Amino acid sequence: MQVIDDNHCFICGSNNPIGLHAVFTTDPEKGRAETRVSIPEHFQGWQGIVHGGILSALMDEICVQACMARGLQVVTSEMRLRYRKPVPTGSEVTVIGEIVGDRRRLIDVRGVIELDGQTMAEAEVIMFKTAG
Repeated sequence: MQVIDDNHCFICGSNNPIGLHAVFTTDPEKGRAETRVSIPEHFQGWQGIVHGGILSALMDEICVQACMARGLQVVTSEMRLRYRKPVPTGSEVTVIGEIVGDRRRLIDVRGVIELDGQTMAEAEVIMFKTAG
């Protein structure tokens, strides 16, 4: 399976007019990725609170980026996500993903969304290697 980046990703695509335009900092040695992103109010669920699906998408993307930092081509196989606290719209959150295990074709990644040093959501993600 080949995956193609056409710059229209909802989270990081620079050509997506309604996307979040996240820019990532990566550390290949640690298999780690990080971004800071402000989430506008038009991504709300309940009034003033970021929709959980947006947080899930951010978590998915950061875990892919952590794998890409190591040169891996992956797709998400499974995600276990825990929402700890509601994230207010307009907030700038830090999103971090780090590889914690490698099982042949599967990569285990931990993700976290933080706001002002507090964990707002965390995830355990299994990525599937699509190449190599």
